Amino acid sequence: MPPHTLPRRPLGRTGRTVSVLGLGAGALGRDDLDERAAEHLLHAALDQGIDFIDTARSYGRAEERIGRYLAHRRQEFVLSTKGGYGAEGIPDWTGACITAGIEAALVRLRTERIDIFHLHSCPLEVLTRDDILGALAQAVRAGKIAMAGYSGDNEPLDWAIRSGHFGAVECSLNLCDQRVLGGTLAAAEERGLGAIIKRPLANAPWRFAERPGADDVAVYWERLRALALDPAGLDWDALALRFAAFTPGVSTCIVGTASLEHLRRNASLLGQGPLPAGLIEQVRAAFGRHGADWRGLI
Repeated sequence: MPPHTLPRRPLGRTGRTVSVLGLGAGALGRDDLDERAAEHLLHAALDQGIDFIDTARSYGRAEERIGRYLAHRRQEFVLSTKGGYGAEGIPDWTGACITAGIEAALVRLRTERIDIFHLHSCPLEVLTRDDILGALAQAVRAGKIAMAGYSGDNEPLDWAIRSGHFGAVECSLNLCDQRVLGGTLAAAEERGLGAIIKRPLANAPWRFAERPGADDVAVYWERLRALALDPAGLDWDALALRFAAFTPGVSTCIVGTASLEHLRRNASLLGQGPLPAGLIEQVRAAFGRHGADWRGLI
Protein backbone atom coordinates (compact mmCIF):
# COMPACT_ATOMS: atom_id res chain seq x y z
CA MET A 1 0.00 0.00 0.00
CA PRO A 2 1.29 3.52 -0.70
CA PRO A 3 2.85 5.32 2.29
CA HIS A 4 0.32 8.17 2.24
CA THR A 5 -2.60 5.85 3.11
CA LEU A 6 -1.25 4.99 6.58
CA PRO A 7 -2.90 7.32 9.13
CA ARG A 8 -0.73 9.77 11.08
CA ARG A 9 -1.01 11.24 14.58
CA PRO A 10 0.65 13.99 16.63
CA LEU A 11 3.34 12.73 19.00
CA GLY A 12 2.26 14.63 22.09
CA ARG A 13 3.41 18.25 22.03
CA THR A 14 6.62 17.57 20.12
CA GLY A 15 5.31 19.16 16.94
CA ARG A 16 6.00 15.92 15.09
CA THR A 17 3.54 13.46 13.63
CA VAL A 18 4.09 9.71 13.39
CA SER A 19 2.48 6.82 11.58
CA VAL A 20 -0.25 5.15 13.61
CA LEU A 21 1.66 1.89 13.08
CA GLY A 22 5.14 1.64 14.54
CA LEU A 23 7.70 -1.13 14.20
CA GLY A 24 8.68 -2.97 17.36
CA ALA A 25 12.24 -4.20 16.93
CA GLY A 26 12.29 -7.06 19.44
CA ALA A 27 12.18 -9.76 16.75
CA LEU A 28 14.84 -7.92 14.75
CA GLY A 29 17.33 -8.54 17.54
CA ARG A 30 17.28 -12.34 17.30
CA ASP A 31 20.59 -14.07 16.74
CA ASP A 32 19.02 -16.46 14.21
CA LEU A 33 17.69 -13.66 12.00
CA ASP A 34 19.62 -13.31 8.76
CA GLU A 35 21.29 -9.92 8.36
CA ARG A 36 19.89 -9.40 4.89
CA ALA A 37 16.38 -10.13 6.17
CA ALA A 38 16.81 -7.59 8.97
CA GLU A 39 18.06 -4.96 6.55
CA HIS A 40 15.24 -5.62 4.10
CA LEU A 41 12.55 -5.39 6.77
CA LEU A 42 13.84 -2.11 8.20
CA HIS A 43 13.92 -0.47 4.78
CA ALA A 44 10.54 -1.92 3.88
CA ALA A 45 9.04 -0.41 7.03
CA LEU A 46 10.20 3.09 6.10
CA ASP A 47 9.17 2.60 2.48
CA GLN A 48 5.72 1.52 3.71
CA GLY A 49 5.31 4.84 5.54
CA ILE A 50 6.08 3.47 9.01
CA ASP A 51 8.23 6.15 10.61
CA PHE A 52 8.26 5.15 14.28
CA ILE A 53 10.73 2.45 15.37
CA ASP A 54 10.90 1.20 18.96
CA THR A 55 13.76 -0.85 20.33
CA ALA A 56 15.52 -1.52 23.65
CA ARG A 57 18.86 -2.45 25.17
CA SER A 58 17.46 -5.91 25.94
CA TYR A 59 16.39 -6.63 22.35
CA GLY A 60 19.51 -8.53 21.35
CA ARG A 61 21.09 -7.08 18.22
CA ALA A 62 18.22 -4.74 17.40
CA GLU A 63 19.92 -1.42 18.23
CA GLU A 64 23.05 -2.39 16.30
CA ARG A 65 21.02 -3.43 13.26
CA ILE A 66 18.96 -0.26 13.24
CA GLY A 67 22.16 1.76 13.37
CA ARG A 68 23.91 -0.34 10.73
CA TYR A 69 21.12 -0.29 8.18
CA LEU A 70 19.22 2.95 8.79
CA ALA A 71 21.85 5.49 9.85
CA HIS A 72 21.75 7.07 6.38
CA ARG A 73 17.94 7.39 6.66
CA ARG A 74 17.93 8.70 10.22
CA GLN A 75 15.89 11.79 9.41
CA GLU A 76 13.05 9.65 8.08
CA PHE A 77 11.87 8.14 11.38
CA VAL A 78 11.33 8.75 15.07
CA LEU A 79 13.68 6.56 17.10
CA SER A 80 12.60 5.22 20.48
CA THR A 81 14.69 3.00 22.71
CA LYS A 82 14.53 1.79 26.29
CA GLY A 83 17.07 1.13 29.01
CA GLY A 84 18.18 1.64 32.58
CA TYR A 85 20.26 -1.52 32.78
CA GLY A 86 23.07 -3.32 31.02
CA ALA A 87 25.85 -0.71 31.19
CA GLU A 88 29.07 -2.62 31.67
CA GLY A 89 30.61 -2.20 35.11
CA ILE A 90 27.84 0.06 36.43
CA PRO A 91 24.96 -1.04 38.69
CA ASP A 92 21.58 -1.19 36.98
CA TRP A 93 19.00 1.48 37.72
CA THR A 94 21.34 4.23 38.82
CA GLY A 95 21.88 7.69 37.40
CA ALA A 96 25.31 6.64 36.20
CA CYS A 97 23.79 3.65 34.41
CA ILE A 98 21.24 5.88 32.67
CA THR A 99 23.96 8.23 31.45
CA ALA A 100 26.28 5.45 30.30
CA GLY A 101 23.38 3.57 28.73
CA ILE A 102 22.35 6.55 26.63
CA GLU A 103 25.93 7.10 25.47
CA ALA A 104 26.28 3.44 24.49
CA ALA A 105 22.92 3.44 22.72
CA LEU A 106 23.96 6.45 20.66
CA VAL A 107 26.98 4.50 19.46
CA ARG A 108 25.02 1.34 18.67
CA LEU A 109 22.29 3.28 16.88
CA ARG A 110 24.83 5.45 15.02
CA THR A 111 22.97 8.66 15.76
CA GLU A 112 23.71 11.93 17.51
CA ARG A 113 20.36 12.03 19.26
CA ILE A 114 17.69 9.55 20.35
CA ASP A 115 14.18 10.92 20.02
CA ILE A 116 12.75 9.08 23.06
CA PHE A 117 14.68 7.22 25.74
CA HIS A 118 12.32 5.26 28.00
CA LEU A 119 12.98 3.89 31.44
CA HIS A 120 12.15 0.27 30.74
CA SER A 121 9.40 -0.98 33.07
CA CYS A 122 11.10 -0.13 36.35
CA PRO A 123 9.04 -0.14 39.58
CA LEU A 124 7.78 3.01 41.24
CA GLU A 125 10.54 3.18 43.85
CA VAL A 126 13.11 3.30 41.03
CA LEU A 127 11.13 5.60 38.77
CA THR A 128 10.95 8.34 41.41
CA ARG A 129 14.67 8.45 42.31
CA ASP A 130 16.32 11.82 41.93
CA ASP A 131 19.56 10.46 40.44
CA ILE A 132 17.69 8.69 37.64
CA LEU A 133 15.39 11.60 36.85
CA GLY A 134 18.36 13.96 37.01
CA ALA A 135 20.35 11.85 34.56
CA LEU A 136 17.47 11.91 32.09
CA ALA A 137 17.06 15.67 32.43
CA GLN A 138 20.78 16.18 31.88
CA ALA A 139 20.68 14.03 28.74
CA VAL A 140 17.87 16.22 27.38
CA ARG A 141 19.81 19.40 28.17
CA ALA A 142 22.89 17.96 26.46
CA GLY A 143 20.89 17.13 23.34
CA LYS A 144 21.60 13.40 23.64
CA ILE A 145 17.87 12.62 23.82
CA ALA A 146 14.95 14.74 22.66
CA MET A 147 12.71 13.58 25.48
CA ALA A 148 12.51 11.13 28.36
CA GLY A 149 9.82 8.48 28.42
CA TYR A 150 8.51 5.74 30.67
CA SER A 151 7.55 2.29 29.41
CA GLY A 152 5.35 0.37 31.84
CA ASP A 153 1.89 0.06 33.32
CA ASN A 154 -0.25 0.42 36.43
CA GLU A 155 0.83 2.72 39.30
CA PRO A 156 4.28 3.63 37.91
CA LEU A 157 2.67 4.64 34.62
CA ASP A 158 0.15 6.84 36.41
CA TRP A 159 2.95 8.53 38.38
CA ALA A 160 5.04 9.07 35.26
CA ILE A 161 2.15 10.83 33.53
CA ARG A 162 1.48 13.16 36.47
CA SER A 163 5.12 13.84 37.31
CA GLY A 164 6.05 16.31 34.58
CA HIS A 165 9.37 14.51 33.98
CA PHE A 166 8.36 12.72 30.79
CA GLY A 167 7.28 13.65 27.28
CA ALA A 168 5.98 10.22 26.29
CA VAL A 169 4.81 6.96 27.78
CA GLU A 170 4.61 3.44 26.40
CA CYS A 171 1.88 1.21 27.80
CA SER A 172 -0.27 -1.83 27.08
CA LEU A 173 -3.65 -1.49 25.39
CA ASN A 174 -5.52 -4.25 23.62
CA LEU A 175 -8.75 -6.26 23.71
CA CYS A 176 -7.60 -8.04 26.87
CA ASP A 177 -5.82 -5.15 28.56
CA GLN A 178 -7.87 -1.96 28.82
CA ARG A 179 -6.81 -0.55 32.19
CA VAL A 180 -5.44 2.63 30.58
CA LEU A 181 -8.93 3.46 29.29
CA GLY A 182 -10.01 4.15 32.87
CA GLY A 183 -8.48 7.64 32.74
CA THR A 184 -4.77 6.97 32.30
CA LEU A 185 -4.68 7.55 28.55
CA ALA A 186 -6.88 10.63 28.87
CA ALA A 187 -4.53 12.06 31.51
CA ALA A 188 -1.56 11.56 29.19
CA GLU A 189 -3.37 13.34 26.37
CA GLU A 190 -4.43 16.20 28.66
CA ARG A 191 -0.81 16.74 29.70
CA GLY A 192 0.45 16.62 26.12
CA LEU A 193 2.35 13.34 26.36
CA GLY A 194 2.86 11.08 23.37
CA ALA A 195 1.14 7.71 23.99
CA ILE A 196 2.84 4.71 22.45
CA ILE A 197 0.86 1.49 22.64
CA LYS A 198 2.61 -1.84 23.10
CA ARG A 199 1.02 -5.28 22.71
CA PRO A 200 -1.90 -3.99 20.58
CA LEU A 201 -2.39 -7.55 19.28
CA ALA A 202 -2.38 -8.97 22.83
CA ASN A 203 0.29 -11.50 21.77
CA ALA A 204 -2.34 -13.04 19.44
CA PRO A 205 -3.81 -15.53 21.96
CA TRP A 206 -6.47 -16.62 19.45
CA ARG A 207 -3.72 -18.72 17.80
CA PHE A 208 -3.99 -21.33 20.55
CA ALA A 209 -6.70 -23.90 21.10
CA GLU A 210 -5.28 -24.70 24.56
CA ARG A 211 -3.61 -22.56 27.22
CA PRO A 212 -0.11 -21.68 25.92
CA GLY A 213 3.02 -22.16 27.99
CA ALA A 214 4.41 -18.61 27.82
CA ASP A 215 3.13 -16.70 30.85
CA ASP A 216 2.33 -13.42 29.11
CA VAL A 217 0.48 -15.11 26.26
CA ALA A 218 -1.34 -17.37 28.74
CA VAL A 219 -2.67 -14.39 30.70
CA TYR A 220 -4.18 -12.87 27.58
CA TRP A 221 -5.49 -16.28 26.41
CA GLU A 222 -7.38 -16.66 29.69
CA ARG A 223 -8.69 -13.12 29.50
CA LEU A 224 -9.87 -13.50 25.92
CA ARG A 225 -11.83 -16.61 26.84
CA ALA A 226 -13.42 -14.80 29.78
CA LEU A 227 -14.42 -11.83 27.61
CA ALA A 228 -16.21 -14.08 25.10
CA LEU A 229 -16.01 -11.41 22.40
CA ASP A 230 -17.78 -11.66 19.07
CA PRO A 231 -15.38 -10.44 16.34
CA ALA A 232 -18.37 -9.60 14.13
CA GLY A 233 -16.94 -11.35 11.10
CA LEU A 234 -13.54 -9.69 11.34
CA ASP A 235 -10.26 -11.53 11.66
CA TRP A 236 -9.00 -11.32 15.22
CA ASP A 237 -5.90 -9.34 14.28
CA ALA A 238 -8.06 -6.79 12.45
CA LEU A 239 -10.36 -6.39 15.44
CA ALA A 240 -7.47 -6.07 17.89
CA LEU A 241 -5.24 -3.72 15.95
CA ARG A 242 -7.98 -1.36 14.84
CA PHE A 243 -9.43 -1.26 18.36
CA ALA A 244 -6.10 -0.20 19.89
CA ALA A 245 -4.84 2.11 17.17
CA PHE A 246 -7.95 4.25 16.82
CA THR A 247 -8.54 4.79 20.51
CA PRO A 248 -8.52 8.57 21.22
CA GLY A 249 -5.21 9.73 22.67
CA VAL A 250 -3.07 7.06 21.00
CA SER A 251 -0.09 8.36 19.05
CA THR A 252 1.14 5.07 17.58
CA CYS A 253 0.89 1.31 18.10
CA ILE A 254 4.06 -0.72 17.92
CA VAL A 255 3.83 -4.24 16.53
CA GLY A 256 6.90 -6.42 16.70
CA THR A 257 7.67 -8.58 13.69
CA ALA A 258 10.50 -9.86 11.55
CA SER A 259 8.06 -10.84 8.80
CA LEU A 260 7.56 -8.59 5.80
CA GLU A 261 4.20 -10.23 5.17
CA HIS A 262 2.99 -9.39 8.68
CA LEU A 263 4.31 -5.85 8.38
CA ARG A 264 2.35 -5.24 5.21
CA ARG A 265 -0.80 -6.86 6.59
CA ASN A 266 -0.73 -4.68 9.71
CA ALA A 267 -0.37 -1.56 7.59
CA SER A 268 -3.22 -2.69 5.36
CA LEU A 269 -5.50 -3.33 8.35
CA LEU A 270 -4.96 0.15 9.74
CA GLY A 271 -5.62 1.61 6.33
CA GLN A 272 -9.22 0.39 6.81
CA GLY A 273 -9.80 2.96 9.56
CA PRO A 274 -11.63 2.73 12.90
CA LEU A 275 -14.01 -0.02 13.93
CA PRO A 276 -17.75 0.66 13.95
CA ALA A 277 -18.77 2.52 17.09
CA GLY A 278 -21.12 -0.24 18.18
CA LEU A 279 -18.38 -2.86 18.03
CA ILE A 280 -16.04 -0.66 20.10
CA GLU A 281 -18.80 -0.30 22.71
CA GLN A 282 -19.24 -4.08 22.84
CA VAL A 283 -15.51 -4.65 23.40
CA ARG A 284 -15.34 -2.07 26.15
CA ALA A 285 -18.53 -3.29 27.79
CA ALA A 286 -17.22 -6.87 27.90
CA PHE A 287 -14.06 -5.65 29.60
CA GLY A 288 -16.13 -3.65 32.06
CA ARG A 289 -18.07 -6.77 33.02
CA HIS A 290 -15.15 -9.18 33.30
CA GLY A 291 -11.91 -7.23 33.50
CA ALA A 292 -12.48 -4.31 35.85
CA ASP A 293 -9.85 -5.68 38.25
CA TRP A 294 -7.34 -6.84 35.64
CA ARG A 295 -4.00 -5.05 35.86
CA GLY A 296 -1.99 -3.91 32.89
CA LEU A 297 0.47 -6.53 31.70
CA ILE A 298 3.98 -5.14 31.86
